[in-house]
Amino acid sequence: MTKTDKPLDFLWFIPSSGDGRYLGSDDQARAADPAYLKEIAVASDRLGYSGVLIPVGAACEESFVLAANLAAHTEKLKFLVAIRPGTATPAYYARLASTLDRVSNGRLLLNIVVGGSAQELAGDGIFLPHDERYDHADEFFQVFNSLLEKGEAHLDGKYIQAHNAKLGIPPVQAPRPPIYFGGSSDAAIDFSAGLVDKYLTWGEPPAQVEEKIKAVRKATAAKGREVTFGIRLHFIVRETDEEAWRAADELISKLSDETIAAAQEVFNKQSDSVGQARMVALHGGRRDKLEVSPNLWAGIGLVRSGAGTALVGSPKTIAARLREYQDIGIDTVIASGYPHLEEAYRVSELLFPELGLAGPRLQLRSSFGQKQVFGGGGHGGNVKLASGS
Repeated sequence: MTKTDKPLDFLWFIPSSGDGRYLGSDDQARAADPAYLKEIAVASDRLGYSGVLIPVGAACEESFVLAANLAAHTEKLKFLVAIRPGTATPAYYARLASTLDRVSNGRLLLNIVVGGSAQELAGDGIFLPHDERYDHADEFFQVFNSLLEKGEAHLDGKYIQAHNAKLGIPPVQAPRPPIYFGGSSDAAIDFSAGLVDKYLTWGEPPAQVEEKIKAVRKATAAKGREVTFGIRLHFIVRETDEEAWRAADELISKLSDETIAAAQEVFNKQSDSVGQARMVALHGGRRDKLEVSPNLWAGIGLVRSGAGTALVGSPKTIAARLREYQDIGIDTVIASGYPHLEEAYRVSELLFPELGLAGPRLQLRSSFGQKQVFGGGGHGGNVKLASGS
């Protein structure tokens, strides 16, 4: 089986800081209402996504608490929960992780977010410079992983002191839940090489992603390890390429130049993230150069921090673009679209068949075998398919 023959692992996203139909506008915006987030999680579970990413940050709902709530309303969906070293001790996070893995019956995935905004980190009491944050995170996960894997840990480190720490109840997954991580700096790649199970990249053009994958593989090989790779992307999929591009234009149709300038200023002044800088460099804040690679559109990054690119096109077009990423080593996609509830359906119904993914789970029979077509939902039911059509 070749890389492109093997189906992608496809996750969706929980917009725990809010959602909407138009970027840069409050028109038809949606708050991070718990009931709405539950709708997205339940739909994702039913539609065939393997999991959902729950972000972390001052503007987001707390990731572990939200995941525990959503786990109670879903069956198979996994939860890629963001964990930020330094906002709590590794022993406390180990108890959170073990409990969440148990109450979800082994559906926890962990996403390390060291943080790219010095201003936000200062609000959390973290004042370390960029590269030193990874030294701190390395010590943090020495204790965290030891607790989850063995139930005990001891460290007298430069940043972390944990004396004879104990974890009384182990997680369901052995030796621990899988660890995901994304970071583009040299310090981030070196950190990831000794620890993570899956390295994540934001949606850069394939050549740039390939360059990053080669660097990570080299670093992990030097430490006698292997790692798999995932990509974080938005999706604008429609039945035709033309429809998809119109939808992309509509998404930013209410976005003013002033809002773009304000967002870009915040990214430049408050972020020391190398990955964020790479995202901004793709478009430079300009509306006229947003297709940065075939069907890879950077319009979302005009105002959104973090992942700022979307694949735009018909199912066949997007599937072809995804195969290019598979060819260089990507096996996992963490996807999203605006609004997240409706786009979860579009991606599952339109794109999944092109990717060989199963789509909705547990669909009940709609007839006794004769093919029917949707007749509008009236009291007469569906329409029997005419013979020969």
